[in-house]
Amino acid sequence: MIRHRLAAFAGVLAAATTVVACGGDTGSSGGQAGPPQPGGTLRYGLSGAPTCSDPAQSGTNQTIYVARQIVDSLTDQDPETGEITPWLAKSWEISPDAKVFTFTLADGVTFSDGTPLTADSVRDTFDAVVKLGAAKAPLGASYLTNYVATTAVDKLTARVEFSAPNAQFLQASSTTQLGILAASTNAAPAEARCAGDNIGSGPFTYAAYKQDTSVTLAKRAGYSWGSAVFGHQGEAYLDRIEFTVVPESGVRTGSLASGQLDAISDALPQDAPQIEATGGRILSTSNPGLPFGLQPNVTRGPLRDPAVRQALLPALDRKQLVDTVLGPDFKTATSTLAAATPAYLDQSARLAYDPDRAKSILDQAGWTVGSDGIRAKNGERLSFSVTFSQVFAGNQAILELVQQQLRQVGVDLRLDLVSTPEAIARQASKDFDATYGNSTRADGDILRTSFSLTGRNLNVRGPIPELDQTLDKQLAAGDPAERTALLESAQRQILDNGLYVPTIELSQAIGAAAHTQDLKFEASARLQFFDTWLSGH
Repeated sequence: MIRHRLAAFAGVLAAATTVVACGGDTGSSGGQAGPPQPGGTLRYGLSGAPTCSDPAQSGTNQTIYVARQIVDSLTDQDPETGEITPWLAKSWEISPDAKVFTFTLADGVTFSDGTPLTADSVRDTFDAVVKLGAAKAPLGASYLTNYVATTAVDKLTARVEFSAPNAQFLQASSTTQLGILAASTNAAPAEARCAGDNIGSGPFTYAAYKQDTSVTLAKRAGYSWGSAVFGHQGEAYLDRIEFTVVPESGVRTGSLASGQLDAISDALPQDAPQIEATGGRILSTSNPGLPFGLQPNVTRGPLRDPAVRQALLPALDRKQLVDTVLGPDFKTATSTLAAATPAYLDQSARLAYDPDRAKSILDQAGWTVGSDGIRAKNGERLSFSVTFSQVFAGNQAILELVQQQLRQVGVDLRLDLVSTPEAIARQASKDFDATYGNSTRADGDILRTSFSLTGRNLNVRGPIPELDQTLDKQLAAGDPAERTALLESAQRQILDNGLYVPTIELSQAIGAAAHTQDLKFEASARLQFFDTWLSGH
C-alpha cells in the first residue's frame, strides 16, 4: 500500500479555482474590518430553490450552498493548489492498482445528534448512496462506480474497495455528495432525506427547511474538526444563516443594496453599480468541470447527422455571448472542460467563430438554404429544440443569442424553457432534441460521468470504442501524467464526435455587502460559510 496525502490518483496538477473580485478585491473581506467577530445571522438570497436538503442528492449550486454546510467529507481539496487534504480522515492509503482506499479517521468527531462518527458511518453512507442510485444521487453514484464494499477494519479505519481501478475516487471523497452522514439519515428513504432532517457532522445544522421558500441553519456548538483548508479552527463564527429564495435578480440586488440581505447569488454585471454604490462588491470564481453547452441527442432529428453537430462548433460567437450577456467576470468555453479543471486542454482553435466554415460543412453535407433562410435536406428542416431551465440566471439570454447566431448559418433553434424538476425528468427519460447545462467538479472524470455509456449519456449514443476505452482507461491510470494525457484525448474525442457544443464557462458571482467578511469559495466553486463573519453586527 502506498500512502498518499496528495491527489496523485486524482490527477490534480493545477489550481482548481481562482478567486477574483470586482473593484480590485482578491478575497472576500471588506477591507480593514479588524479581527473576526463571532455571532450574528447572515441573510443570504438564493437565486433558485434548493432541490433537496440531502447532501447525497444535491446537484445544483443553490442546493449545494446549503447542504455543504451541514456535512463534512473524508477529505477536502485546496482551492488554490488542488491538493487533497485531511478532513474527517487524517490520513489514507491507496493500493497500487487504485482499487482499495483505506482511510484513518479522526477521533472524537460526533454527528449533530450526538452519535460518534466511526468507520461504520463511512460504510453506511456509501452503501446508502449506492442504494439511492443514479436516479436519486447521480453524482454520488457515479463517484462510486464499481463499488464493492466498505469494511470497518476497526472503529476508526474504513477500507473502501472497488472491483476495478477508480483513480478519481480520492478527489470524489472531498465532495458534498459523498459527505459522511449519521445512521438515522442513511436509514431513511430518499424522499424523507429531502425534507430537511439530515444529520451530519458539519459546522451547521438544519434549524428549519421550507421547500421552495427558505432554509435556516444554526451553528453547531462544540465543532472542532474543521478541514485543514479552513481559515480557522473551532466553531463557525456565524450563529445562523438564513437562506431565502429570491428568483428575481433585480429584487435580490435591491434587497442587498437596501440592507435586507447580506449576500446574494448570481449577481449579474448590470447589478454591480447598485451593489458597489453601497460599499458592496461582487466576488467571483470560475467553476471547474463541464462548461455550459448544448448536448445533442444523436438519435433524434437533424442532430443524427454528424455534419450538423460539427457545424454547430464554429457557428457560435462565444465572445459575443460573454460580452453581451455576462461581462468580464465570465470566460468563453474553450474545451469540453472548463479551464480551471485539472487536465484541461485548450481547444479554442477548434471552437473559433467561423460562420463561413459552418456554412461550408452544411453545404457539403447536402443541407441547402430554403426561402425562409433555414436549411433542409430530403424534406427535413434543420430545426431542433434545446431544453433548459433557469438554474443559472443568464441561461435564457445566452440561448436567445445562440438562437440568433445559428439562424445566420441556416439553423432553426427552438428554445424549450422548463422548470428545473422538469428538466431533470426530461433528461432522465431522454425526451429532448438537445439539452443545455453544465456540471461542476474539480476533476476531469466529469467527462466520464457526463459522456460515457454508463454515465448520464445525454447524447443517447451507442458505443464509440475509442472514446469509451479512453474514459475507462483514465479511471485506471495511477500515474498523473498518464491520466492527464488520457483526459486530454477524451476532450478531443468528444468534439470529434460532436457530443458537446460548449458555450461559456460558469462563474459564481456573489454579491456581498460591505460588512460581510470572508465569504469563501471551496475548490468546486461553491460557497464555504465556516470562516464567514459580519463586522459591526
